[in-house]
Amino acid sequence: MSSDNPELGRSIATSGSFGTIATNCHDVGVGTPVVLIHGSGPGVSAWANWRPVLPELARRFRVLAPDMLGFGFTERPPAVHYSLDLWLEHLFALLDAEGLQRVHLVGNSFGGAIALAAAIRQPERVGRLVLMGSVGVPFPISDGLDRVWGYQPSLANMRELLDLFAHDRGLVNDELAELRYQASIRPGFQESFAAMFPAPRQRWVDALASDEGEISALPHEALIIHGREDRVIPLANALRLFELIERAQLHVFGRCGHWTQIEHAARFARLVGDFLAEDEARN
Repeated sequence: MSSDNPELGRSIATSGSFGTIATNCHDVGVGTPVVLIHGSGPGVSAWANWRPVLPELARRFRVLAPDMLGFGFTERPPAVHYSLDLWLEHLFALLDAEGLQRVHLVGNSFGGAIALAAAIRQPERVGRLVLMGSVGVPFPISDGLDRVWGYQPSLANMRELLDLFAHDRGLVNDELAELRYQASIRPGFQESFAAMFPAPRQRWVDALASDEGEISALPHEALIIHGREDRVIPLANALRLFELIERAQLHVFGRCGHWTQIEHAARFARLVGDFLAEDEARN
């Protein structure tokens, strides 16, 4: 692995029930800390998920984008049981390691469930919430999500998944499919991924969901973002979150699939940046 691999950020020693591990984390910009939590696609890393918006958000904030436990280039401890509780523990351990008492959270899909649960568990540590294409509420698993979590490594399968993620097929080419396929077969990547969401997969949707009464009790300002043509996470999730969270705003991008931050990167970065900056203006 080359040291100039753009997917590699800082290595942060992070401790919890999983032991002490090296967490790979991109840490760019200065100012109010914003943590970006990636999704759960095969071969994903924080860099793969957030690379189009990191530079723009880093103009306004200190942006931390970690590879969550079991993903990317964060160290994989042996014999861990992947769960929402474990990912929350990892997130809070990272904040503790960096001495961060309060952060804004931006969660994509699977990462949205973690951000939502973090705000419920430790509300004083979360400023504003951005939930993008988010899980975290109960819903019948979509065929798209079932296929994502059930991925078996092959170039053809990866190309099929990328077609699912993006509404704009112009974003999906053989080069990207090859890159993501190669990422999915790096040592340890598929092994940990396969251990997270084995069939039947509806139970993992349910396990990532927070109690709707606790969601309704959230005092946080929240921005909910979704792609109208999302075939992985249904738009109905965003509408339900919007119903539940009193201080919520909802933005739906038309002609957009599950990759809002990639398909509409500049608009996404402005929208999120302005929303988070409002918090600074009020405090």
